[in-house]
Amino acid sequence: MLNKEEIDITHFSPHLFLDIDKNEVDMRKNTTFIIKKVLLYGFFSDWKIIMQLYGLKKIGQNALKIRGLDKKTASFVSILTGIPKDEFQCYSIKQSAPKHWNF
Repeated sequence: MLNKEEIDITHFSPHLFLDIDKNEVDMRKNTTFIIKKVLLYGFFSDWKIIMQLYGLKKIGQNALKIRGLDKKTASFVSILTGIPKDEFQCYSIKQSAPKHWNF
Protein backbone atom coordinates (compact mmCIF):
# COMPACT_ATOMS: atom_id res chain seq x y z
CA MET A 1 0.00 0.00 0.00
CA LEU A 2 1.33 3.41 -0.99
CA ASN A 3 1.42 6.58 1.08
CA LYS A 4 -0.70 9.47 -0.11
CA GLU A 5 2.45 11.38 -1.01
CA GLU A 6 3.70 8.53 -3.21
CA ILE A 7 0.56 8.33 -5.35
CA ASP A 8 0.75 10.07 -8.70
CA ILE A 9 -1.02 9.88 -12.04
CA THR A 10 1.07 6.90 -13.18
CA HIS A 11 -0.59 4.64 -10.60
CA PHE A 12 -3.96 4.89 -12.39
CA SER A 13 -5.01 2.86 -15.41
CA PRO A 14 -3.33 4.32 -18.52
CA HIS A 15 -6.58 4.69 -20.49
CA LEU A 16 -8.01 7.23 -18.03
CA PHE A 17 -5.71 10.08 -18.97
CA LEU A 18 -4.90 9.57 -22.63
CA ASP A 19 -6.44 12.93 -23.53
CA ILE A 20 -4.22 15.10 -21.32
CA ASP A 21 -0.58 15.80 -20.56
CA LYS A 22 0.05 13.69 -17.46
CA ASN A 23 2.89 15.97 -16.34
CA GLU A 24 0.47 18.85 -15.82
CA VAL A 25 -1.95 17.02 -13.50
CA ASP A 26 -1.77 18.10 -9.89
CA MET A 27 -3.29 15.47 -7.59
CA ARG A 28 -4.54 18.16 -5.17
CA LYS A 29 -5.68 20.89 -7.56
CA ASN A 30 -7.38 18.55 -10.07
CA THR A 31 -9.30 16.46 -7.54
CA THR A 32 -12.71 16.69 -9.22
CA PHE A 33 -11.23 15.91 -12.64
CA ILE A 34 -9.44 12.80 -11.36
CA ILE A 35 -12.48 11.58 -9.42
CA LYS A 36 -14.70 12.10 -12.48
CA LYS A 37 -12.38 10.08 -14.73
CA VAL A 38 -12.21 7.22 -12.23
CA LEU A 39 -15.96 7.16 -11.54
CA LEU A 40 -16.87 7.19 -15.22
CA TYR A 41 -14.12 5.09 -16.80
CA GLY A 42 -11.96 3.53 -14.09
CA PHE A 43 -11.45 0.01 -12.86
CA PHE A 44 -11.82 -1.18 -9.28
CA SER A 45 -8.07 -0.74 -8.80
CA ASP A 46 -8.50 2.95 -9.70
CA TRP A 47 -11.37 3.22 -7.22
CA LYS A 48 -9.13 1.87 -4.45
CA ILE A 49 -6.51 4.51 -5.29
CA ILE A 50 -8.93 7.44 -5.03
CA MET A 51 -10.37 5.96 -1.82
CA GLN A 52 -6.89 5.90 -0.33
CA LEU A 53 -5.95 9.30 -1.72
CA TYR A 54 -9.11 11.33 -1.09
CA GLY A 55 -11.42 9.32 1.16
CA LEU A 56 -15.11 8.62 0.77
CA LYS A 57 -16.33 11.99 2.03
CA LYS A 58 -14.22 13.98 -0.44
CA ILE A 59 -15.20 11.65 -3.30
CA GLY A 60 -18.87 12.26 -2.47
CA GLN A 61 -18.45 16.04 -2.25
CA ASN A 62 -16.69 16.15 -5.62
CA ALA A 63 -19.14 13.75 -7.26
CA LEU A 64 -21.92 16.24 -6.47
CA LYS A 65 -20.21 18.74 -8.81
CA ILE A 66 -19.92 16.38 -11.79
CA ARG A 67 -22.56 17.18 -14.41
CA GLY A 68 -21.91 14.26 -16.73
CA LEU A 69 -22.15 11.59 -14.05
CA ASP A 70 -24.45 8.76 -15.08
CA LYS A 71 -27.30 7.80 -12.77
CA LYS A 72 -25.90 4.37 -11.92
CA THR A 73 -22.65 5.86 -10.71
CA ALA A 74 -24.50 8.58 -8.79
CA SER A 75 -26.61 5.91 -7.12
CA PHE A 76 -23.48 3.95 -6.20
CA VAL A 77 -21.82 7.02 -4.65
CA SER A 78 -25.10 7.95 -2.96
CA ILE A 79 -25.35 4.57 -1.25
CA LEU A 80 -21.73 4.66 -0.08
CA THR A 81 -21.76 8.25 1.17
CA GLY A 82 -25.34 8.62 2.34
CA ILE A 83 -25.86 11.67 0.12
CA PRO A 84 -29.42 11.75 -1.28
CA LYS A 85 -29.54 11.04 -5.02
CA ASP A 86 -31.49 14.19 -5.82
CA GLU A 87 -28.50 16.32 -4.70
CA PHE A 88 -26.38 15.07 -7.62
CA GLN A 89 -26.39 17.31 -10.68
CA CYS A 90 -27.25 14.43 -13.00
CA TYR A 91 -30.59 14.11 -11.17
CA SER A 92 -31.34 17.82 -10.83
CA ILE A 93 -30.15 19.11 -14.22
CA LYS A 94 -31.72 17.40 -17.23
CA GLN A 95 -30.24 17.45 -20.72
CA SER A 96 -32.07 19.67 -23.20
CA ALA A 97 -31.78 16.92 -25.82
CA PRO A 98 -31.92 13.58 -24.01
CA LYS A 99 -30.30 10.47 -25.44
CA HIS A 100 -32.45 8.29 -27.66
CA TRP A 101 -31.69 5.14 -25.68
CA ASN A 102 -32.08 5.09 -21.95
CA PHE A 103 -29.21 2.89 -20.74
